[in-house]
Amino acid sequence: MTYRVVQWATGAMGTAILRTMLDHPGIDVVGTYVYGEAKAGRDVGDLARRDATGVLATSDVDEILALDADVVVHAGRIGPYGSHDDDIVALLESGKNVLSINGYTDPLVHAGERLDRLRKAAERGGATLMGVGLNPGFIGEQVAVLATGVCASVDHVEVVEMADARLVQDPEYLFGSLGFGAGLGAHDPNDPSWGPVGSLNGMFEEVVGAMAHHLGLELDEIVSDHVCHPAQSDLEIAAGVIPQGTVGHTNWRWHGIVAGERRITMSIHWFVETAFLPEPEPPLWRVTVTGHPGVKIAMEVEKHPDDRSRMGAEQYAVAGQVINAVPHVVAAEPGVMIRPIATPWRADYGTVAPN
Repeated sequence: MTYRVVQWATGAMGTAILRTMLDHPGIDVVGTYVYGEAKAGRDVGDLARRDATGVLATSDVDEILALDADVVVHAGRIGPYGSHDDDIVALLESGKNVLSINGYTDPLVHAGERLDRLRKAAERGGATLMGVGLNPGFIGEQVAVLATGVCASVDHVEVVEMADARLVQDPEYLFGSLGFGAGLGAHDPNDPSWGPVGSLNGMFEEVVGAMAHHLGLELDEIVSDHVCHPAQSDLEIAAGVIPQGTVGHTNWRWHGIVAGERRITMSIHWFVETAFLPEPEPPLWRVTVTGHPGVKIAMEVEKHPDDRSRMGAEQYAVAGQVINAVPHVVAAEPGVMIRPIATPWRADYGTVAPN
C-alpha cells in the first residue's frame, strides 16, 4: 500500500523528513506547507534536493486542507505549547491523520477543554492524532518502557538525553526556543512564563504521562526541576556567541510522582560545553531502570557508512520514526492516540537507501 502524505513545514527537521519520504517507495508526497513566501510555489523535490515531483509547496493552509491525503506530518516551529492546536484541529476536521514531531504524545495529560477540542475534531474528521519523533517519541515512550519487560518490579525509570547545542545552526532556535545566552538570574528556570519552559513543559509532561500509561502507573502529578548553568567562557558556535556567565547549559527535568515518590524522570541536557555534564563524552541517551532486576542502556544513533549527505543521524532517525509510524496512525481508530510501544521498520513496507 502507498500512503498519500503531506509535509507541514520545511525547517531543518521537516526537510529531512520530506527528503526521506520522497525516497520511500511506500509514501507518495502530495503536498507541502511552507511558512516563507520564498519557498511557496517551488517544487517539493527542489526543496529537498531531489528530482522534480510536480508537487508545488504552498503557504496557503486552505490548499493543504483541500488535498486528498492520508497523513499530515506536522513539524511546525516550536512555540508556546498548544500554539499549533488551531492548525491541528483544522487538519483533523479535514479528514487527515496527523503525526506531530513537536508533542501531542499524550494530550490526555492536559485533560479538559483542550483535549475535548482535539478529540471532537478527530471524531468529526474520522482521523487520528499521534505524536512521533525521538524525544518526545522513541526513547521514553518506546525504549525505556520496553526495557522494563525484563523486570519483576520497577521502582524508578529515568531517561537522560544529552544533546550538543553546538550543532544548532538557527540563532532564533538556540537563543529563543532553548534559552541559551540569557542572563543566569534573569529568569526562573521553572517559571512557565519564560519561553523555553512554556514550550517544553507541555511536550515533556506528555512524555512522562505516556510512559506512566504504558507502565500502568497512576500519576499524582508531574513536577519540574529545571536547572541552568553558566558558560565558563565566551563561546563562539555556529549560531552565534554565548557570553561568559550567561546560560550555556540547560538541564530540563520532569518527574512523575506516585504516592509522593518519583517513579519516572525525564532529564534533558542541552549544552555547548561539557563542564556540567554528568560525564565528559556522553552518549545521546541513557536509560536507567531501577528495579528487580535493574536495566541500564546507553544509546546512540549513527549514519550509514555509505551515506555522504549533509543530514545528521538524528535527522535520519526522526524521519525513520515518521515513516514507520504512518501505517499505525492510518490504521488507528479516530481520536487522540498514545503511540504504540513498538513501530518497527518492516521490509514489506519499503526501504530507503543511504545517499
